[in-house]
Parts: sequence; C-alpha cells; structure tokens
Amino acid sequence: MLKNIQAIIFDLDGTLIDSMWVWDEIDIEFLSARGLTLPPTYQKEIEGMSFTETAIYTKQLFQLPESVEELKTIWNQMALEKYTKEVPLKPGAEAFLKYCKSKKILMGIATSNSRELVDAVANTHHLKDYIEVIVTSCEVAKGKPAPDVYLEVAKRLGVQPEHCLVFEDVPMGILAGRNAGMKVCAVKDDCSEDQCEEKRKYADYYISSYQEVLTNSYEVLEHE
Repeated sequence: MLKNIQAIIFDLDGTLIDSMWVWDEIDIEFLSARGLTLPPTYQKEIEGMSFTETAIYTKQLFQLPESVEELKTIWNQMALEKYTKEVPLKPGAEAFLKYCKSKKILMGIATSNSRELVDAVANTHHLKDYIEVIVTSCEVAKGKPAPDVYLEVAKRLGVQPEHCLVFEDVPMGILAGRNAGMKVCAVKDDCSEDQCEEKRKYADYYISSYQEVLTNSYEVLEHE
C-alpha cells in the first residue's frame, strides 16, 4: 500500500480519531432543544460538507433564526470538551503515525471539521508531532466529494497527487480522494458500518485497524 507513496493525508473524524458518536449526540441535543426531530437522512445529507456548508444547510433545512456563524459557535462549544477529553485515536493510529514519521513519509490532515475542534484534538493527542499540514474544508472552495481540500494539503506538502495516499471513513470523503487523483484506503468506523459496501466500491484498500497496514494484512479492493 505504501509503495511509491511520499505523503499520507488523513481525514480526521471517524478516520484518525473515534469521534463520529459525538455528532450523533450533539445533533439530537441541539435539535431537541429547539423542539425539532433529527431526520434519519440528515447525516447522509451533510456527509462531506464543510463545517460552514453544514451550518448553511442546517439553517435552511430547519429555518433556524441563528446566523451561520452563531450555529458554528454553538456546535464548537457543545463539542469542545468531548474532543478535548473523550475522543480517542482510532486503533493502531499512533503506531502508524510513528512508523510513517520514521520512514520520512509526509503527513497531513484534510478535514470537514472546524479549526477549533481540530486544534483541540490535535493538542490532546500531540498530532502536530507527526502532522505537517492541517487544512479544513472551510479554507477551500468546496467540501467533499470535491477534491479541493485534498489537493490543497498535497500542494502545501509539496507532493504530487499520484504520490499521496488518503485514509477516509465515509463514501463522500473516499470520492474526494479519488477525485484528487490519489489512492484511497477506507477505514472501518462503527458509525458508517451501514455504508461498508459503498466504501469498498470506491476505495482501493480497506482496513479495520491501522495495524493492518503495518502487518500487510489489509484488504485490497480490485474494481473492474
């Protein structure tokens, strides 16, 4: 999987950290406080959107009185303590980060999350000891599945897309990596288990743990 790879770019939520459960709780709490019910399709509809795009979509969908910036501030405040104290790295992630650093493989993060929450979890887990570049989808023109955020990370790392490997947990993110001209490894996450078949359809590889990359026990997905 790592042959001819000069840079690895991670999605954050559900990929490098186990955090998607946080948003299930926040969505329900946020809407319930306003007398609203979480639609069953909501998470699928916002998949891949930037933090700002999600706020715009949510404001329009529920006719909310808060501004887009106010919504982002509320969500950041609701999530900050959990990201700081309760969100762990995914299985095998730390060992994989150390391995990549030892092999001088460049690493970046391309996330749809907010800068505030990325920085909070990066500080907790000392991710900046390994990660050279972090770009949020709010910093580029379009969120995933557009390739913008992945291309921007590759540009800042100084690596051509064909020499980048992406790790992602949801179909829209996998497509973003593929649309950027990069190889993509799908990562198992309980919150996207119902999308497993779709993830395998788009990705080049599939892992349940980063340890599988180190032991060459990952699944290679061959498509016609």
